[in-house]
Amino acid sequence: MKSYQKSLSQLITLCLVSLPALAVSADHRYFEPSQTDFGGVGLMQMPTGRVARDGEFSFGLSFNADYEHYHASIQLLDRLEATLRYTLLPNRNYGSGSFGGDTKYTDKGIDFKFKLFDESFWVPETSVGVRDLGGTGLFDGEYIAATKRVGPIDITAGIAWGYMGNMANLRGSQTSSNKECGRVSEYGGKGGEFDIKRWFTGCASVYGGLEYQTPWRPLALKAEYDANDYTGDFAPLEQPPKSHINIGALYALGDWGRLRASFERGNIWTLGFTLRTNFNSLQQEWLNNPAPVYSPNTSRDWSEIARSLSKNAGYSDVSIYRDKQDILIYGKQTHYRNAGSGYERAATIIENAVTGASSFRIIDQSKGLSLTETIIDADKHKKYANQEQIGLTFDETVSAVQPPNPKNSPETEVLASNYEPFSYDFAPTLAQSLGSAEDFYLFSVGIAGNVLYRFNQNTELSAQVHLNLYNNYDKFSHTVAPGDSTQLKRVRTLVRNYLSDQPVRLNNLQLTQFDQLGDSVFGQFYAGYLESMFAGVGAEVLFRQHNSNWALGLNANYVKQRDPASQFGFFDTETYYDMRDKRNYRTQTGTVTGHGTFYYRPQWTWIEDLELKLSAGKYLAEDKGFTINISRQFKSGVKVGAFATKTNLSAEEFGEGSFNKGFYISIPLDTLMTHPTVNRSVISWIPLTRDGGQMLNTKYNLYDLTNQRYQKSEYSLAD
Repeated sequence: MKSYQKSLSQLITLCLVSLPALAVSADHRYFEPSQTDFGGVGLMQMPTGRVARDGEFSFGLSFNADYEHYHASIQLLDRLEATLRYTLLPNRNYGSGSFGGDTKYTDKGIDFKFKLFDESFWVPETSVGVRDLGGTGLFDGEYIAATKRVGPIDITAGIAWGYMGNMANLRGSQTSSNKECGRVSEYGGKGGEFDIKRWFTGCASVYGGLEYQTPWRPLALKAEYDANDYTGDFAPLEQPPKSHINIGALYALGDWGRLRASFERGNIWTLGFTLRTNFNSLQQEWLNNPAPVYSPNTSRDWSEIARSLSKNAGYSDVSIYRDKQDILIYGKQTHYRNAGSGYERAATIIENAVTGASSFRIIDQSKGLSLTETIIDADKHKKYANQEQIGLTFDETVSAVQPPNPKNSPETEVLASNYEPFSYDFAPTLAQSLGSAEDFYLFSVGIAGNVLYRFNQNTELSAQVHLNLYNNYDKFSHTVAPGDSTQLKRVRTLVRNYLSDQPVRLNNLQLTQFDQLGDSVFGQFYAGYLESMFAGVGAEVLFRQHNSNWALGLNANYVKQRDPASQFGFFDTETYYDMRDKRNYRTQTGTVTGHGTFYYRPQWTWIEDLELKLSAGKYLAEDKGFTINISRQFKSGVKVGAFATKTNLSAEEFGEGSFNKGFYISIPLDTLMTHPTVNRSVISWIPLTRDGGQMLNTKYNLYDLTNQRYQKSEYSLAD
């Protein structure tokens, strides 16, 4: 009780001493929540009740003599914050000898914060959070925090459990044998599991602090009462704490970055830096072709019109037909994620060249599959272009309908076509892994050359050759850590061999046939070297109705594992002897793998553009189970998602991490480039490379190819 009274007295004293000094005029309209040393909105060591704006993303790092924190935080929803963190311990190595003896110990952590109450006149902004969810327990803890704004000052009070509350000024007592007041600190299985039973147990402490926005807009000051006594730290500290009062300063580098400096525990300096953006407001200025101006003429050079539709409206493989009084345009949109931009440009181009047509019909295609048909009323569009009707918008001139099945399309007159059967490109590649025992950052950089030849709209032969420029995967000397199971077939942990053994490698060589099996049924059939590690044959079928927010898919494959020492060979025996590990392992000499997948996009008012995927089936290592994939797309088109796979493998059989999981960010390249494009780049983070729960990496996915079927997707007119 005395400890609690003393702590509360110190906290009150901090507030009373600081408030008069800080209560000067300041434009607190510029106040924005900032990141802690660990990542996530807060003060320095302790979180606050605040959350960032919806879509806010930050990447930061913090350094002191005891810890190095690398963290990324995102406000997934208006009320939900998620943080991914790596912590390096300079005073402790990962292991000993050849397995991590020269690498700093690295701890992975995932944090979540949920806002319970918005701030009002009487109610502070209040949140509950979990730090180091599913980690190894080095920094795990929970908290409830409330924050209230008083002029330019943000005042926080909270209760912390676990690592953050180890001072135990509210509840619990520590002993020499138990520094966590009876809290269970061992992690379950092989790590990575969600140990819910220990939440809000063990030591509990009150904490608090202040954040002050100074009259000088870039500068903010912080002070906090730290409820952690650091006696249970995994790594020995440079110096024992001398004080529970931490003070710090924050300097804003415009809207994109912040510098942080703080004096903590009475004896240690911590420096940090944060980059930030918002995925809802992220955008880029394009050096784009100007939109065509409405100027009717009698020129009917259909080949030139087809080229204009490609160059200005963003349609490739354009075919133009006449059907009675309608003009039909078939093509694939390659420029504009907001399809309305392409439709409006296309309508103006056609209107300038054609008279007497009742409507223009644009049929969006992908791989010869008809996805959606947009009908543009020629008379209404003329009034819109000429501004003859007040208030008429372009959206009112169009309507989206189920496109005709190509197999049942009526006889039409072909006016023009600019179909190109052959294409190629080159692109840089980066494969990476974080947190390995051999080195914190393993990577491979190279160049991928892609070649595509289309025999027709539905049949193609594709190939990809990868040139390895540089990689450090030769450090990946232990693909299976000591204690992990050696009974599971090594379908992914041989990644080092595929990336480092050959400077030039054929990643893909396959023949693919696409087919529209019905108005709402799509299929693909493929055979060849399907990815860098596997070859075989397979098929996929997708049922997806026009403008429906759900779909159902099924794929089945027979594959064999490729021999990394050969360009075209396969493993012909199940036993593989690794010269580096000096062990025998099992490999995949042939198996059937496949999954059924249910796709769903909820139409909830409280969250926009959420996508759920549930897959169940058999994986490459012949384990069986299911994968849950949840993602959200923000207004800029950036998509953030996470997945988890649970199979019939036990935690011991799976190995470190207990089950397969990961995160990814899909970034539309038109937010980074100076011209519009529908292409994307995906950055994924998977904590550990393991063999359980691994899917085949097929070149195409029918659900992604048919995105335009859903009117409320990023391709819709409503965007």
